Amino acid sequence: MTFFIMEASSMSLYVNNQKLTQFVQKIFSSFGVTREDAVICADNLVLADLRGIPSHGVARLRRYVDGMSNGTILPHSKPIIVREAPSTATVDGQAGLGQIVGHFSTQLAIEKARKTGVGIVAVRNSNHYGIAGYYTQMMLDAGLLGISMTNTAPLVVPTFGRKMIIGTNPISMTAPTRRNKPFFLDMATSVIPRGKLEVYDRMGKDMPEGWAVDSKGQTATDATEVLRNMVARLGGGILPLGGEGELYGGYKGYGIALLVDILCGVLSGGAYADLVDIKGPGGAGQPALVAHFFMALNIENFVEMEIFMEKMDDLIDRLKESAKAEGQNRIYIHGEKEYELYEQHRQTGVPLEENVHETLKAIAGERGVVFDL
Repeated sequence: MTFFIMEASSMSLYVNNQKLTQFVQKIFSSFGVTREDAVICADNLVLADLRGIPSHGVARLRRYVDGMSNGTILPHSKPIIVREAPSTATVDGQAGLGQIVGHFSTQLAIEKARKTGVGIVAVRNSNHYGIAGYYTQMMLDAGLLGISMTNTAPLVVPTFGRKMIIGTNPISMTAPTRRNKPFFLDMATSVIPRGKLEVYDRMGKDMPEGWAVDSKGQTATDATEVLRNMVARLGGGILPLGGEGELYGGYKGYGIALLVDILCGVLSGGAYADLVDIKGPGGAGQPALVAHFFMALNIENFVEMEIFMEKMDDLIDRLKESAKAEGQNRIYIHGEKEYELYEQHRQTGVPLEENVHETLKAIAGERGVVFDL
């Protein structure tokens, strides 16, 4: 969770989440994706919107449609285990849909954790897998402590740099509780994910200073210009968590991003840094080679579950009941805002910006799918 969640704009349309899920399923099915896999992909995208993370919701559907159309994402491909031990495995995603690779690998980590106490799966040759929290939610539902992370296409400049060479490299972790909402961290290791730039670009709003830099490595606020430079590889990009330079700890976010690249890309024998999502001859697209990392821990191998949850509740209570800053009446725990928005959007429908709605309509026309949103 990041505490910054985009509010629905006055131009947002509210769409029933079940109808939206069914529509997205049909789009994936139009490429010959099995019904089971289409359900996973649709559930992943719509869950992001339900939780108030539109940067990774159905606004990303165009990315998958284009990838399946141009052959950089192979919709019929299935992940395979290429190396395995009782508690670990390496998986080759075979350029398939990242959501399917992620789901398979998470289930594998869960099975190993139940048998040995820990399940660790490193993945290479995959694609964008949606929100990292989708997979830690699976581990949470299995009664395990879960960690999920992925590298991404290079979108972030290293501290003191002006060229995108590392990804936004998100990390998610979940831990069960008894009384409170479960702890649910889902965050990029950059100041923001690319999707936030896209949201600001669509809304025509200036970004806050400290989110990104221009082609000279200087602070920029024009999301459209930054995105244009990023697409054309003219320089500039998103900043590591902590922002520009060292004053506010930008080097720490840079280091955490490298941690993700090492566990995902290096450990799996896959791609990392600017080897992810490179262009082929003549600028043609090719498989993105995204890498992931999943770890499930059986809490009972460390401490009784009741004691763990009691201590998690105590930890959360201590934070929430601590002294508030002047003018503030609540301290949030990671996941709370998303859980609350999830319940709200189940009642009101998922808010979609008008241009996202129009994009979905265009995709429906291209794929011969009835558009009834």
